[in-house]
Amino acid sequence: MSLFKKIFGLKSKRDSTDGKPVERGKYMPEIKLPVDEKFTINFKKNGGKFIYCDSIDEILESFDLILSENSWKNTKLYCTDKELQQKFKDFKIKFSKSSKDASAFLTSCENLVADVGGVLISSNQIGEFKLHDLPDNFIVFAATSQLVDTIGEGLRKIKNRNKSKIPTNITTIKHFNIKEEKDFLSYGSSSKNLYLLLLEDL
Repeated sequence: MSLFKKIFGLKSKRDSTDGKPVERGKYMPEIKLPVDEKFTINFKKNGGKFIYCDSIDEILESFDLILSENSWKNTKLYCTDKELQQKFKDFKIKFSKSSKDASAFLTSCENLVADVGGVLISSNQIGEFKLHDLPDNFIVFAATSQLVDTIGEGLRKIKNRNKSKIPTNITTIKHFNIKEEKDFLSYGSSSKNLYLLLLEDL
């Protein structure tokens, strides 16, 4: 994805061939950003931290760095996903059956929502827990194929994937700065210190 190459150090091209940016009139419609670029801008604006990886090996290296940075090695992580437990089994962590004594919550997600820069999750990941019942720290493993433009598109994908039983407790995490005092815009939501391990699979 060209966006991620731009973010990680490559210079973006100018809009015009002569090296000068194209001027746009104030009444011209806004340029529609690609879904990956829109997600990145909004996710970072919300305070989220993500690491883009080309391979599973890079995911594992990045996971190790997150554990080291936060001194989470030799601690417990809450994780209900057996596949994720298997994927990250070689690290010095224990997977707790309780969310109360865990340093962080390791999870997958339903989708990544570009227009709000958020992470869409459901009972498939968090059961019937409310966000405030889970650890303040989240490590989310997702793939670029899970990017959607809107929450509505994400809900349709959830419905299509789970035709026999649609999950409950669907919510979007979109505040990633933990504050002692909530401002008006984040009232009623739970902020999480969230790391996103994003695997390129397209």
